[in-house]
Amino acid sequence: MAHDLSLWGLFLQADWVVKAVMLGLLVASVWVWAVVFEKVTSLRRVNRAADAFEDRFWSGGSLEALHQAEGERPTHPIAAVFGAAMREWERSVGGEIATVGMQQRAERAMTVAIQREMDRLERWMVFLASVGSVGPFVGLFGTVWGIMNSFSAIAGMQNTNLAVVAPGIAEALFATAIGLVAAIPAVLAYNKITTDLARFAARLEGFAAEFGAILSRQAEERG
Repeated sequence: MAHDLSLWGLFLQADWVVKAVMLGLLVASVWVWAVVFEKVTSLRRVNRAADAFEDRFWSGGSLEALHQAEGERPTHPIAAVFGAAMREWERSVGGEIATVGMQQRAERAMTVAIQREMDRLERWMVFLASVGSVGPFVGLFGTVWGIMNSFSAIAGMQNTNLAVVAPGIAEALFATAIGLVAAIPAVLAYNKITTDLARFAARLEGFAAEFGAILSRQAEERG
């Protein structure tokens, strides 16, 4: 009996368990690329927004005006950090208690805002790590299952000719190949995006430190 050794043919001729493994890995691969696209576009967007915000922040304009324009309804992480500190500052100044304690509360508010924004940006990163680490083993499970079925069929046919053995083994190995196709991009993307996220988190922390120093000077002047 002739065997179709094309990729589609290998899929159609595979055992149902191997098919399920292949389909699951293909879905995971598509999902990986969707997450990668979303993360890359999100990081580009927040970095552009941070560049524009920092230009306005360091332009020497009024902090209150900037807060009204961007901090009250922030649309990007650095504006959220700025808004959290300004809200604490305005509450303290409104009550005429601009002190060192106010600076500490503002710093805590910025720390919480940074953590919240980074948690939002890091969403689905665990999925990338999971596919990168587990994908090859899921594919290997499909391969082992397929080879077991192939050897069972060989035993039943009592024929060890390579033409009989090869198609079943090829179907099984195809599962491992799909596992690698899903896992390799996930690992590469995870490493790159994790580095970019860490760099952006450091940028937010640097801004928070500089803004905290500004608030500290203003608190001392008012005190």
